[in-house]
Amino acid sequence: MSAPQQPVTENPPALPDDDATGDDAVVEPVDVETSGPRGSSGVGDDLLVREGDVAGDYLERLLDILDVDGDIDLDVEGDRASVAIVGGRLTDLIGSDGSTLEALQELTRLAVAQSTGVRSRLMLDVGGYRAKRRAGLTTLAAETARRVSASRQPERLNPMNPFERKVVHDVIASVSGVHSESEGEEPNRRVVVLPDA
Repeated sequence: MSAPQQPVTENPPALPDDDATGDDAVVEPVDVETSGPRGSSGVGDDLLVREGDVAGDYLERLLDILDVDGDIDLDVEGDRASVAIVGGRLTDLIGSDGSTLEALQELTRLAVAQSTGVRSRLMLDVGGYRAKRRAGLTTLAAETARRVSASRQPERLNPMNPFERKVVHDVIASVSGVHSESEGEEPNRRVVVLPDA
């Protein structure tokens, strides 16, 4: 009596093509349901807390490797996890015009996405840089809105990253008689403040 024969496949099944999200490959799929809106009570909040925890662990390891003193503060603000590194000498983690902070935020978001299986929108702040920048941009946007409303002439602001543009757009949206648009391509994308018709 002979052993059963294994089926022979001449052509192994093809692997799926890469898709647009191929760079965010998931190593460990998340085991929580995420069908509800983010930021709503329940599963969405649990996911945001988990994002913060994963980001905190990732950043603590990074600070240890870099031998930088700093504490990690975790929070949930609206519909996103918020992580802040505070204390110590943190200027190297901010970089020129926040460029190192932006890169660190992207790396942290990728680490969170890899762990949770969900693209993260977490916000990272280092040494209060974003909080100070938000205050300065709020003042700039309000002054620009006032000038545009009075002169009826559009004004183009300096190029900004997405976080900065959103702050400006939010301020302009709260002022009657003016509106804002973004123009240009990254990294030279900027906000234009225009008078209403």
